[in-house]
This record gives sequence, C-alpha cells and structure tokens, in this order.
Amino acid sequence: MIDIREADPTSDALRPVIEAHFAHGETAGPAESNHTMDAEALAGPGIRFWAMFEAGQPVGCGALKALPDGTAEVKSVHILAQVRGRGLARRMMVHLADLARSEGISALVLETGAAHLPEYDTARKLYEALGYSYCGPIYGYTADPNSAFMRLGLEPRP
Repeated sequence: MIDIREADPTSDALRPVIEAHFAHGETAGPAESNHTMDAEALAGPGIRFWAMFEAGQPVGCGALKALPDGTAEVKSVHILAQVRGRGLARRMMVHLADLARSEGISALVLETGAAHLPEYDTARKLYEALGYSYCGPIYGYTADPNSAFMRLGLEPRP
C-alpha cells in the first residue's frame, strides 16, 4: 500500500530519497542550471514536503513552495529508481495538485530540464500528460536555455 504524508526532509529515514534526488539534479544538466533543493532547503520556510511510503519504507517525495502571486511551485518530485514504472510520480503529482486546489492555490508551476536534456524526458512527458503547459520563466527564475517552465491552472472542481 502506498501512503503519502507530510514529512521532515532532513530526517534520517528520508536521506536515501533526498540524496538520490540531489544526485540526479547534479548529473542531469549543467551545474549553473541546477535548481535542485537539498534537505535543509526543503525544510525551509514556505515549503511543504511530502514523502511517499510503501510498506513503511520511503520510496519518493514531492514538495510545494508557496509563491507570492498565489501559485505554488512543484519542487523535488522524485521516485527511487527501483520502484519506477508503476505510476508513483503521477500519484505524487496528483496528490500535490489536489491538495493545492483544495487550499485555493490558483496554479502549480514548475521548472524542469529543457528538451535537449534527456534525463528530464520522462518528467516532461508526465507533466504534459497531466495537463501542464509550457510558459515563460516562473517567479524566482530567469530565462535559461537549459530550463523548461510549465504551468497547470487549478480551477476548483465542481
């Protein structure tokens, strides 16, 4: 059974997930375009962090960073390599969107690797399938040829 719950990204139990996510960010593209947050940054003000567990073991994570324009930035969605291919990243993304929608957030935005960075192909395809559209740089970022910016409007559900 999969369980997603708010968690402390600095906890020892989540260290393998955070370290795997950080290592991916360090190797997937140029250092000057790496916006991956470490555990301490994910525990910072304005950021809420969730961990995904299976049989009590952490297998993934995701976070939301509140932005001053009423949107929230999706941060640090990562699923451990050994459990990929089962729709867990989609499940985390839907969880984050449902939560944000219920809290009145107007949209989710994100930064990911641009099309010429193959390590981000799967992520971009997931975001597209979930209805995210490409947009200009989001709050806190500038144009970067190594970045793709995406947005998902969160209209309330009837």
